[in-house]
Amino acid sequence: MEPIKPFYFDITDEEIELFLSEARQILKSGTLILGPHSQAFEQAFAAYVGTRYAVSVNSGSSGLEILLRLKQAENTTVLVPTNTNFATVAAVLRVGGEVQYLDMEPKTFAPSLAMVQAAVEGQTYAKPLSGVLWVHIGGVISPEFPQVVDYCHQKGLFVLEDTAHAHGSQLNDVQAGNLGDGAAFSFFPTKVMTTFEGGMITLNDEQEDLIARSLRNQGKRGMNFGGLHTDFGNSTRMTEIHAVLGQIHLAKLDQMLTRRQRAYELITAPLRAAGLTFVSTDHMDRASQYKLIVLLPEGKTTLEVKQALAEEQIFLGGTVYEIPCHQQPVFAGICAGQSFPQAEYWCPRHICPPLTSGMTEAEAERVGAALVRHLGA
Repeated sequence: MEPIKPFYFDITDEEIELFLSEARQILKSGTLILGPHSQAFEQAFAAYVGTRYAVSVNSGSSGLEILLRLKQAENTTVLVPTNTNFATVAAVLRVGGEVQYLDMEPKTFAPSLAMVQAAVEGQTYAKPLSGVLWVHIGGVISPEFPQVVDYCHQKGLFVLEDTAHAHGSQLNDVQAGNLGDGAAFSFFPTKVMTTFEGGMITLNDEQEDLIARSLRNQGKRGMNFGGLHTDFGNSTRMTEIHAVLGQIHLAKLDQMLTRRQRAYELITAPLRAAGLTFVSTDHMDRASQYKLIVLLPEGKTTLEVKQALAEEQIFLGGTVYEIPCHQQPVFAGICAGQSFPQAEYWCPRHICPPLTSGMTEAEAERVGAALVRHLGA
């Protein structure tokens, strides 16, 4: 029985040869950063998402930090889901902001509109509230997210999207990355598409685009390659070679999403029939299907299910985030004494079965059947 693994790097031999050919030309040219490949990748990505601008960076984490600097989040409070990656919270802290956590709903693994309203209207903060850094966990866009954006804008708050999981996700004919006031994508190797390491900021404001490009390039605005530093930036550029792989993967992103969607349908069909619960993307126009989040029934543990599936050569990666950020030692003291019960309960009580663009239909059916066997009564 062939093993089914949780990650898959989707690239063909022909694409590898194309990458090597382009990389060879880059090395010969001597233009290793901020060259034509980076520009072409940015233009293609902006066109794909539907934004006016896209700015390539060395990681999604860098993208989040730049976005928060654009919004002048220093010395302000930013609402952030506790069910997220370290990088989301760290970005706020690195720019000198403070974090107020939001809990999550098990149906979406994201906060609800009511949670945002309670945080905005029901609490006072030592530093003024400036906005929300929202996370589309697993590539799932909450059906309430457009209402969250409208509500926050009415209150004078920004809404930034952490779209690390949401390449190609779409709700109400609008792509993730174009639903709020700016977004940051990750191209980490495990993501739906990759550039080895890397990230992309998507924006619609011309001045913010100018400053974002400066912030990733040591604070140098425009085509300034001299010694004039206008902004307090950093060195967070993407290399030309990384941009080549990004263009290759972006060109096939729709194909990869179609295959992931088919795997999602085949895996979840038996789960629906058995009455098992998972985070659905049925309300969306399209989902990245980066993670299929399956909630564990009472009496089942993550470890026992992972071990049982491994015996059938079905290997799970981690949960989305097993430990919510408010319980992480590195963030001790943030929202001290506050409880976020849904995250505390569900973060350690779900699994993410394999779901990749490289799965065959037979493999997807095999995963679905195994889940029913081991999660059923």
